Amino acid sequence: MTATPVTHPARKRLLLIATGVFIVLAILYAIWWALFGSHVESTDDAYVHGNLVQITPQVPGTVIAIEAGDTEHVKAGQALIRLDPSDANVALQQAEAQLAQTVRQVRTLYVQNDSLAADVNVQHANIERAQADLKRAQSDLQRRQVLAKSGGVSGEELLHAQTELKSAQAGLAQARATLAAAQARLATNQALTRGTTVANHPDVQQAAAKLRDAWLAHSRTVLPAPVDGLIARRSVQVGQRVAPGSTLMNVVPLDQVWVEANFKEGQLRRMHPGQAVTLISDLYGSDVTYHGKIVGLDAGTGSAFSLLPAQNATGNWIKIVQRVPVRVELDPKELQAHPLRVGLSMEVEVDVSQSGAPLAEVPARQEPAWSTQAFSGTQADADALIAKIIKANLQS
Repeated sequence: MTATPVTHPARKRLLLIATGVFIVLAILYAIWWALFGSHVESTDDAYVHGNLVQITPQVPGTVIAIEAGDTEHVKAGQALIRLDPSDANVALQQAEAQLAQTVRQVRTLYVQNDSLAADVNVQHANIERAQADLKRAQSDLQRRQVLAKSGGVSGEELLHAQTELKSAQAGLAQARATLAAAQARLATNQALTRGTTVANHPDVQQAAAKLRDAWLAHSRTVLPAPVDGLIARRSVQVGQRVAPGSTLMNVVPLDQVWVEANFKEGQLRRMHPGQAVTLISDLYGSDVTYHGKIVGLDAGTGSAFSLLPAQNATGNWIKIVQRVPVRVELDPKELQAHPLRVGLSMEVEVDVSQSGAPLAEVPARQEPAWSTQAFSGTQADADALIAKIIKANLQS
């Protein structure tokens, strides 16, 4: 006797419904992938990066004041650290005195030009007088020689006339030598002042350069903040003797941070600078979305630039997918509304459907990426002091 199979219509219906649902989900996923998913590359291996502007002294000194500490916000140009200015003050005063003395000495050279020129004129007059004395002596000697033939003068008078002639010749030679010496002194003095004024004379310029150097050393006893930002990693203490180049603290400009997203090498095929990027920070969660763009791809993988690069020429080599840092620039307005901190984690999605700009066509930068004006006023102040000293010593 054969058993009749039992059918379960409800079970069959559920299987058909489940199969249909899976098919619909697969179709929807395929549509989503074709329209959106295939155009996006994402990673959660991304972190916020920023500049760590080091505050380092340019001159040695002892710290006498610290104007800002960790986590404090500072403005560009604000004094952060003060060094003992005693030695710099002495050096600056010496340089000021040396410049004033040099201006007076050089001013004397220009005054001497007139006196030396007058002396040359005097020596010309002396030569004319000596030539007249020589002619008179020659005439007296000739007259006495004629009279001596007739016995009109004695031999003693003739000898006296000859002596007068030799004296006049010697006087003329001495006057010419004196004139040559005066002309040489005038030529030397004119050579020292030709084509220059007191203000641009080489000696004055040299003294002015020494004053600028002393002024710079004095101004560098105050260490300003190069940029706006937060103080971080302060290591300096009051009373500490610091040397040029030692890092005393850092200033982190949080308005200039960027994101480095580490994408797998297979994800880079369609990535180019200029493509749009959306980002979510773990700090704010999905409630805050950042927007930015790719500004460049690093020159190598992270392992290539590590302290100990991988050595793959071994017998037990295993291939590991490499990651390349991609730099993402954030929207400044969004960054200002929701500040980030260096090192925070980010989730990054890149819209690779956009063409972007090929790496070879990215234009070279025409302006500095970052700059500061915190140190620009020093030179102008030094020039103003130099001009003041020169003017004061020219009029005295």
